[in-house]
This record gives sequence, structure tokens and C-alpha cells, in this order.
Amino acid sequence: MTALSLLLAGMASAQTRHVAMTLVAESDRPAPGSTVALAIHAVPDAGWHGYWLNPGDAGVATRATWTLPTGATAGALAYPPPGRLVIAGLMNHVYERPWTMLTALTLPKGLATGTALPIRVKLDYLVCTETICVPETQELSTRLTIGDGAVTPARRAQFDEWRRALPRPLGSTATWQIDGGRFRLSVPYPADAPLGQAWFYPARGGATDYPAQQTVTRDGERLVIETKAAATPERGTLDGVLTLGDGMALSLSAQPGTVAPAAASAALDWGVALAAFGGAVLGGLLLNVMPCVFPILSLKALGLARSGESERHARIEALAYTAGVVLVCLALGATLLVLRAGGASAGWAFQLQDPRVVGVLLLLVVAIALNLAGLFELPTPQFAGRSGASGAFMTGALAAFVATPCTGPFMGAALGAALVLPPVAALLVFAGLGLGIAVPFLLIGFVPALRRRLPKPGMWMVRLRHILSVPMFATALALAWVLGRQAGVDGMTVALAAALLAGLGLWWSGRRQVQGSRLVWMPASVALLLGGVALATVRAQPAGAKGAAVAGVAGAEPFTEARLAALRAEGRPVFAYFTADWCLTCKVNEKAAIETQAAADGFKRNKVAVLVGDWTDGDPVLGRFIAQHNRAGVPLYLFYAPRAESPRVLPQVLTPAMLTALR
Repeated sequence: MTALSLLLAGMASAQTRHVAMTLVAESDRPAPGSTVALAIHAVPDAGWHGYWLNPGDAGVATRATWTLPTGATAGALAYPPPGRLVIAGLMNHVYERPWTMLTALTLPKGLATGTALPIRVKLDYLVCTETICVPETQELSTRLTIGDGAVTPARRAQFDEWRRALPRPLGSTATWQIDGGRFRLSVPYPADAPLGQAWFYPARGGATDYPAQQTVTRDGERLVIETKAAATPERGTLDGVLTLGDGMALSLSAQPGTVAPAAASAALDWGVALAAFGGAVLGGLLLNVMPCVFPILSLKALGLARSGESERHARIEALAYTAGVVLVCLALGATLLVLRAGGASAGWAFQLQDPRVVGVLLLLVVAIALNLAGLFELPTPQFAGRSGASGAFMTGALAAFVATPCTGPFMGAALGAALVLPPVAALLVFAGLGLGIAVPFLLIGFVPALRRRLPKPGMWMVRLRHILSVPMFATALALAWVLGRQAGVDGMTVALAAALLAGLGLWWSGRRQVQGSRLVWMPASVALLLGGVALATVRAQPAGAKGAAVAGVAGAEPFTEARLAALRAEGRPVFAYFTADWCLTCKVNEKAAIETQAAADGFKRNKVAVLVGDWTDGDPVLGRFIAQHNRAGVPLYLFYAPRAESPRVLPQVLTPAMLTALR
């Protein structure tokens, strides 16, 4: 070795490294002929970053050179999705936080137990700040011993966490095209699947101009990503990673072809918009007979008749009530449109997906029911004191808010149309819903003959209040059921306890009002505050903890290997399918075959148990099971016949006839 070589080697060994790297095996005692996962965990110093497989406009990907036992092989490195860093107009695909690269080490068969397996890897990589770049080299090593393949729980949990960070395979083929200097990529993606801030990272150059802005558009059952093409475009299959926001990412392979631009926003069809508006008005009108709205409307109407106010006062109250209803419906509708524009799969009553909101609504409905039942009477709140208009406005807002758990005829079609109409027309539909809820009170306020037909005040009104408490209690029970489904028995118990505490406080305040106490509202305020604090602790259950029922297939259960083994031990035929919200092929098969009545009848007739594996979040446990069947992703359809040693893998395109024949 020359003096210069010795000098360079010494400098390399003495250099200060800006990325700490560690080589870890999932199992230190792998079985002969098995495949064991290896991880290279990298932690950059503050202010430094490393590079992805395709580093972008500048940078160098990590190069791994392995020294392995005879017959052993290591696969390519699998990277988590990178971030974007733009410096001086150049975009780099980088890691500014710790990241982990995974690979699979395949061992030869026939190795004796106790055989030592030294594993070494030389890593050449580039690490940079925003002003300086330094090439670095590290040599990592670990020592494995042939054994039983055991994995410690801590090591398995660590590798599962690293696997969750990897992109999930899309399972469908995408298409890409460069046309007129524009790059377009069409990705199969369900129209109702969630989508955040999406970005496409090509795995090689020659496709996109990295710094150029990317436009991501939903177009039916696909996403269209469009941006400026690279100056020197390439051809052939294009691999890459599509990030979806919230840590979700898909790895995909796109074939060259023709990609039609995303459909332009549809022009406003006033015929459709007016039809949807009319349906919303009719649906809102029918909501008034629902148990959550009828008591409020009845009491407000009777209160107006009892007051004996002037014609002008009646009209003002009617308009104020209408304003309260319509503004709440518009606010809910606008929030819904914003959520859907951001990629969330939300529908009417979207706020009820949060158990804390359901808890607040339960608290409110229980308080109204107890008041109607005569448990307490309280002084009129300040907002409804001097001005009847402000009280009517708040009552209308309350009616619209408590109407959200209810649904009725005509509402589904009208609100469904609103979600595909342009925003202006959609808001018109939501306003129509509010107008429909307000129509009865508008008529009472503006038609004196109707007010005159209302019964005169008397003791019958007390009995009516007690009767009207029954549908409000029924609404409270329905909300408690919803809460139990979302947050389990514990969450429902907390919410009911908060409701009872609030009821006790309101009753106490009502008693103090009768006795002429000054601080009338004190007990109720304290009770409501404590109830609100309790409700803030309620959380939705994890997806896998909400019970055995699975939406879409009657009698289906979430997939676990333990449940599969138990069903097979009983001699039951089992159909197990693995799906994800972002898998278009999965959704087509579910709607066209799995969730059909014919399939349900066939499963019931042949006593076929159905297990569903939801791989939307990239669960590593499901991922390992899927990989055991030589699949990289979903969909995967397996049928376990009674007494069969292994499952039959069904085609990726299903028909109802295939499923009805399973037995």
C-alpha cells in the first residue's frame, strides 16, 4: 500500500461522522434456509440530512456493499418515503430525521445449528447541511448464529415500527405519459378513500422536474398527478412512491401509456342544483317530525302562541328562528365541503364521528329531556331575555344542531348530490335543508290563522311537555348506543355519568330558583363544567377493538391468525380476504362480488366463515401473513376448505359465482 493510500485510509478512519448508523437483525438465531430482516438505522446530526433512493436534483443515494457467508444473499434496500428540501431552486429528496432502511437476508439451507454467520456491510453515502456536503463511509457488522429462528418481542416490535414507515404496495398498475412538456400520472384510487397532501417521488430521473409544483386531482376512481416533465425524458416502466399525507405512502409501478387529463370542474347545472335544493327542503321539513326536533319545534310554537305578541313580533321571531337553523346548516355544510376537499371521507353528521361531540350532544339532549319531564325549571338565559329574536335564533340553532343525528326521506339523495355539485350549489342545498327545518315555524309566524288554531294555554301544556320528553329520552338512548359503538362501554359510561351529573346540577339550580337564591346557576355551572371535563377524556376505540362485526359482509369478523386457526379446528370452511381503503381493485371486488346478496346467501348456505384483513394502515402482522402467500400487497383472497392443508388462492378479480361455489 502506498503512503498516499495509508494517509487517505487514516483520514477516513479519523473523520467525524454526521450520521450514526446501526446494523440490526430481526432474529439473532435465524433458522437455516430462512429469510431474516436486516435494518440499517440512521440518525443524522442536527442540521444534517441524508438522501433517498433517488436523491433529487443533487445528492447521492446510499450504496451498500455486503460481505456475507457463502450462499447468503441480501436484497435491495427498502427506504421509507423521504421529505423535500429546496435549496437555491434545486429540490432534494432527503431525511432530516432518523430513518431506517430494511433488506432481506436469505440464508442457505443445510447449515448446522450453532453455525456462526458474520455479516458485514460497507455503506458509502453523502450527508449535507444547507451549505456543505461530506461523503462518508461506514462499515457495520453483526454476528448471527444458526438456531430456531426465535424473535424477541422487543425486537419484533421495533421492526414492526420500522416496517410501518415503509410505503405499501399499491397492488394496481398506474400509467404515466409525457405530453407537451407535461408529466401526467394516473393512479387507481377509490373515490372515497382519504387523501391528504399528496406528492409523487419517481424512483429514477427523467420523469419529473423535481422542483415544479405538482397538481393532484381526484377524477372518479383515479388520481391524476400532473407537473412539468424533466428536460430529458426517459421511457419504460416508472417506479416511485406516492405519499398521501398523515404518514401514508404507496409504492407503485407505472407503465407508459396515454393519460387523459383530469376532468375539468363540471359547469353548474342549475336544474340538478334546484332539484337537490327542493329535495333538501322536503327532507328538512320531514325532520321536524323526528324525535330529536319535534319537541323543540312544538314548545317554541306553543310558546309563541301563549305569548300573545303582535304580528310584527311573531314574524321577527320566525325569521330569527329560521336564521339560526339555516346558519348552523350552512356552517356544517361548509365544514363538510372543506374536509372533503382536503381528502377526508366525510358525510352528513361527520362531527358525530368524534365520540366527544356525541357526548356533548348526549349531554344536551338529556338536559332537554329532563327539563321537559319537569325535573327542573330555570330562568331564561341572558341571550333570550330582553329580545325574543335572540332567543328564537338560539332555539333555531339548537334545533339544527340536535337534528344532525337524525335522517329522513329525501335527505340522502339531496345531500349526496350536494357533495358532487360545485361549492356554491352545494351550499344552496345545505341552506335548503335548514329552510325545510324552519318552514313550520315560518308558517306559524307569518300566517295568523295558524297561530289562532293553536290550543289556548292550560294545564294540558304541562302534560304535553312530559309526553314530549319521551322522544328526547329515546334520542338520548340512540346517542348512547352510538357512543358505545365508538368508545366502548367505558366511554359510554363516562358520558352517561356526565349527563347524570349535569342533570343533578340543573335540578339543584332549579330548586335554588324556587327558593330565591342569588347564585341560581352555580350548581348547574359546576356540574356542566365537570361533565365537560369528563367528556374530554372520551376517545374512540382502536379500529381492531370495536367488536367482531365488520361492515359490508353479514357475520364477517376481523382477521387474526388465532381466529383462523379456531375456525379451522371447528371444521368450518373459511373465506379470508385482505383489503385496504386505497386499493381500487379491492373496492371493485367488494361491491361487485363480496358484498352482494348472492355471496351472502352462499356463505350462509354453505356455513362459510368470513374473515376480513384491513391492511389500510400497513399493519406489519397482516403484512407478514400476506407475504407468506407470495404476495407483496392486496388484494389477497384465500379459501380454506375443511381438512385442506393449505388455502386456495382465488383470482384477483372475483365474481359472485366464485364465492357462492365455496364450500
